[in-house]
Amino acid sequence: MKNTSDNADFFDRVYDVVRQIPEGRVTSYGAIAGHLGMRRSARMVGWAMNAAHSKPDVPAHRVVNRNGLLTGKHHFGGPRVMQQLLENEGHQIEDDQITHFKQVFWDPANPM
Repeated sequence: MKNTSDNADFFDRVYDVVRQIPEGRVTSYGAIAGHLGMRRSARMVGWAMNAAHSKPDVPAHRVVNRNGLLTGKHHFGGPRVMQQLLENEGHQIEDDQITHFKQVFWDPANPM
């Protein structure tokens, strides 16, 4: 693993992307990693999201796995908080997965 300052810079770049996700849309760890030119670093994006809870301006709940699963839900201070945040934005969740994931997916490489 790289040194701490490299990780902090990567995390800040991840947070900049996550702040751009429109309300009512979601993206994946891998899409963010790919957009940042580090396609194989989806796990590091996950680490950044785990640390994002000290940053209230980072909508970490909008980042899910490549299948729309709420894999980071246990980092939100309660078992249903991530789901509730997503439902408040109009998403339907079944069995910890966003229904109609492809329709609400936001690609940071092509944000239109």
